[in-house]
Amino acid sequence: MTTTEPPAPVPAEPGPPVAKADVPAPRPAQAPAKERSGGVLNVFSHGMLVLWAFMVVLPLLWAVMTSFKSDRAIFSSPWALPDRLHFENWARAWTDANMSDYFLNTVLVVGCSLVGTLVLGSMAAYVLARFDFPGNRLIYYLFIGGMSFPIMLALVPLFYVVNNMGLLNTIHGLILVYIAYSLPFTVFFLTAFFRTLPNSIAEAAFVDGASHSRTFFQIMLPMAKPGLISVGIFNFLGQWNQYMLPTVLNTDPDKRVLTQGLVQLAVSQGYKGDWSGLFAGLVMAMLPVLAAYIVFQRQVVQGLTAGALK
Repeated sequence: MTTTEPPAPVPAEPGPPVAKADVPAPRPAQAPAKERSGGVLNVFSHGMLVLWAFMVVLPLLWAVMTSFKSDRAIFSSPWALPDRLHFENWARAWTDANMSDYFLNTVLVVGCSLVGTLVLGSMAAYVLARFDFPGNRLIYYLFIGGMSFPIMLALVPLFYVVNNMGLLNTIHGLILVYIAYSLPFTVFFLTAFFRTLPNSIAEAAFVDGASHSRTFFQIMLPMAKPGLISVGIFNFLGQWNQYMLPTVLNTDPDKRVLTQGLVQLAVSQGYKGDWSGLFAGLVMAMLPVLAAYIVFQRQVVQGLTAGALK
């Protein structure tokens, strides 16, 4: 039996040693063109966001600063800081300009209409999203059509309808109109949200003997909390800043809302208007909206992205 031995290695020929400096260095890897364009796009988008934030925050800060100035300082040095905080501007706007009454009327109207809109809108959206019945899509498209109907075209017939029902110049009449005005968007938004919720939980509740109403109010409605908060914030903004509807349907001076009160404050003295009191009233009207959004901003984002994350 023979074995094959491996051949002996051939010795390398002697030569000059190779220095490390003579070895070519590897070329640095270049970033792909797609990554470079993405970085430029990010810088541009962040720059636009900073510019937009500056454009939004600057007028707000200027309005707050101006509300603590005197009328002479507003025109003589509009961009300077106030010499002192003139809290009498806020007191004058709250008492003399009846902003306290307008504020309470607005809280009452918007609070009741917001609750009614969310309750009725969530019930209608749940039925349209979960149950198939004849006319389901027709009712859904009617709600969508209500979003595209200009409110300007409905002011005259709406005035006569409210007047014939005996609801003109009443708080509850304005509440009903606000609910009807906000329902189309609420149903459209919540219908898409309810479709993203799992059916297994509702089916398990039905198996345990829960009724449709109990399943909705105790199970499905708490699960839709992010969507309710999001659409509630949007409705709150629209109803709080509403001016056209109360101007046409609410001409009683004792039942005016904030938007009507601000206009009345602006034109009460003609060219000698109380500008410091007007800015104080304007800031009063803005503070509840800003506070609501700051408190619920996380829920608003969750509600807007919930459908995309499912």
